[in-house]
Amino acid sequence: MTILELAPLHSHPNIRGSLLMAGAMAAFTMNDAITKSVSAELNIGQIILVRGAFAMVLIAALASWAGAMRPWRTLVIGPVGLRVIGEIGGTLSFLSAIAHMPLANASAIFQAQPLMITLGAALVFGEPVGWRRWLAIAAGFIGVLVIVRPGTAGFNEFSLLALSSVAFCTVRDLATRKIPAEIPSLFITLLTTVTVTTAGAVVIYPLGGWTPLPGRSLGLLMLAAVLLLIGYQCVISALRTGDISAVAPFRYTALIWAMLLGSIAFGDRPDAFMVTGAAIIVLSGLYAFYRERVRNRLRPAATAPGLPPEGV
Repeated sequence: MTILELAPLHSHPNIRGSLLMAGAMAAFTMNDAITKSVSAELNIGQIILVRGAFAMVLIAALASWAGAMRPWRTLVIGPVGLRVIGEIGGTLSFLSAIAHMPLANASAIFQAQPLMITLGAALVFGEPVGWRRWLAIAAGFIGVLVIVRPGTAGFNEFSLLALSSVAFCTVRDLATRKIPAEIPSLFITLLTTVTVTTAGAVVIYPLGGWTPLPGRSLGLLMLAAVLLLIGYQCVISALRTGDISAVAPFRYTALIWAMLLGSIAFGDRPDAFMVTGAAIIVLSGLYAFYRERVRNRLRPAATAPGLPPEGV
């Protein structure tokens, strides 16, 4: 009998990290479901502004408590600017996508992001990628095409926004690697939240103008801000607690939550194309993680969990 078998379930770091990652994906997906629900009453710009205002207060308080505040001029560097652009583009495109397409479909497309990060790391940073992972990347994109179904009757043009979000968030995550380690993550998160919230305010009127906030919508957006903060803290704790190769695959539990919440809240029923494409993407991603572990080259860009574009 091994030490792992003798140890209590909660005492093993990888198990704790995996549970934290699964919890983070649940929080992010519940936030997505709330956003999709509220989008029937408010435009995306207003949602980003209101939700971001609550998130800014929470993150600023947490950053202050953690001693993570720094002079704003610290962040006036190229990688931070590129990260902000990626987050703004990713947030606007992803929230616009889920407002007009099934939650599970958008989530399944977004599961290709770790493969996209691996591709980006190879092309931008010259990181070595073996032929097996190249095949995994190709298979993952085939899975995306199965879900998107370009040129067929089942094609949803808003799926292109979900794909755009993957590209923007890949830029964001690759740029994050170039940010000096001495700049606290919470402080970068606060800047990102401020800029994305400002972007939301800018696009309110082009998207239809301000709508009086019903009490229900206000309460849901407050809850969404809390869920975002919980999700990001769970991700940070997960990656600090367990091995990345063991923890990161649990990001795919987001797809389970998306299918469950989409069915319960919106009556969405995944079709055969969506299930098949999602299975291809998940299996490709898991194989890429596996190859990283076998080769003992756990490079951050290739094994990063690929955080969703939520404006924080």
